[in-house]
Amino acid sequence: MMGTIGVHEFITMDGVIGDPSWSFDYSFDPKMGEAIAGIMGSSKAILLGRRTYQEFAPSWSTRTAEEDPGAPFMNETPKYVVSASLQAADWSNSSILGRYSASRIRDLKDWVGGNIYVSGSGTLVRALLADGLVDDLHLFVYPLVLGGGQRLFADTGPAARFALAGSEAYSNGVLYLTYTLADSGRE
Repeated sequence: MMGTIGVHEFITMDGVIGDPSWSFDYSFDPKMGEAIAGIMGSSKAILLGRRTYQEFAPSWSTRTAEEDPGAPFMNETPKYVVSASLQAADWSNSSILGRYSASRIRDLKDWVGGNIYVSGSGTLVRALLADGLVDDLHLFVYPLVLGGGQRLFADTGPAARFALAGSEAYSNGVLYLTYTLADSGRE
């Protein structure tokens, strides 16, 4: 069984995903936590880009389940980091995959044989999208337009079709949209 890649992003209405500190201006609806827990709970591995890994490792590695119910998943699940420059991955259960390679990611999908969770990691996600390696997009769309910033989809990226697999609206104005890659045969 080949694994699937599911990308989870906090995103603005105009597609910005970089540094989602803007999300702190919105209350966190507990139903959002349930949805994120569902994405995490169905995953067997975590795939991250270098910058996101370096941001996540110090903050997640010290969290306990009492502080954040996602901590056991983030700390105990095998993590794979795409990076040409990272020399060491000290966060528990972390491995460095090296420079981005679509074939290496396909091999990882084959090897994991289950869902692979990706959060943040904009540069990596854009490469995965360009190579048709993203199976599911889990977008938490905030009712905000920033006008600029790192966007999920590159202006020069290839066209892709997605099928809506689910949606849920929250009391804080956030809309959770789940899409599957329409060409993946999983519609």
